[in-house]
Amino acid sequence: QVQLVESGGGLVQAGESLRLSCAVSGTPSSILVWGWYRQAPGKQREVVAEIIAGTTTNYADSVRERFFISRDHAEINLQMNSLRPEDTAMYYCHAEPYGGGNYWGQGTLVVVSS
Repeated sequence: QVQLVESGGGLVQAGESLRLSCAVSGTPSSILVWGWYRQAPGKQREVVAEIIAGTTTNYADSVRERFFISRDHAEINLQMNSLRPEDTAMYYCHAEPYGGGNYWGQGTLVVVSS
């Protein structure tokens, strides 16, 4: 079992930065994929960034070179730079165990004004 709690969202202006954090409790050693997803109003949830098996990182094309995901044992972070209005969304921390399944946090809201 893994519990995920996000923090760090807020209202910023375009071009500014935010750092999201996901506090992890439970058995993080059981997790194969750590990730951040987002869901904008009226749109489907989409993957933003993920770490696979502790080494491989993947990013959505729309955030590559602006967002950076990292893990510090009990925390998954997403550094977001050069934010754009289209980055406005609810951001969710996600974990996928080796045996399959999904864990989600409750989400943290990011609003980027133009």
